[in-house]
Amino acid sequence: MPRRITIIQGHPDAQARHFGHALADEYAKGGEDGGHEVQRLEVATLEFPLLRTKEEFEHGRPPDSIKLAQEAIAWADHLVILYPLWLGDMPALLKAFLEQVFRPGFAFEYQAEGRFPKKRLTGKSARIVVTMGMPAFVYRWLLLAHSLKSLERNVLRFSGISPVTSTVIGSVEGMTDKQRAGWLDRLRALGERGQ
Repeated sequence: MPRRITIIQGHPDAQARHFGHALADEYAKGGEDGGHEVQRLEVATLEFPLLRTKEEFEHGRPPDSIKLAQEAIAWADHLVILYPLWLGDMPALLKAFLEQVFRPGFAFEYQAEGRFPKKRLTGKSARIVVTMGMPAFVYRWLLLAHSLKSLERNVLRFSGISPVTSTVIGSVEGMTDKQRAGWLDRLRALGERGQ
């Protein structure tokens, strides 16, 4: 069944192309070949300020770039979020973007005191794709995939997005061309299936 997919490229470098960009390209190609509708957001090209207070987060007016991102996310059945692991976490620009986008009134709604917030993005699924210099098993098993689990649990599932799956790609700098091609093929196949 065709899906609407929004790909969020979280690499903060807007000047150069990285392996994560190639992965996003292949996922998008696969999605289109599979009959899905695909939109893309490049966080590095968006202009938005940092949120600095609770008041801004809860009551501030999102800038136009964030409103457009929210529309692309609301439109989608499935989100794909790609980012490189920096200092054991997502890059600060992506975190700032998520804080702007996943705010009250869009991602969730406060309820009466003592009740959990209402999830406003139910019915959507997501895939997180993380690239890194270290081996993937070190990140998953020794470092317990902290940033990945935080994004999944504290942002996506908190907003009602489920299921959330992940693809962790380690040792990126040391990959052979054949290994890179294998990962690109995998992302294209995931795009074709809309997963």
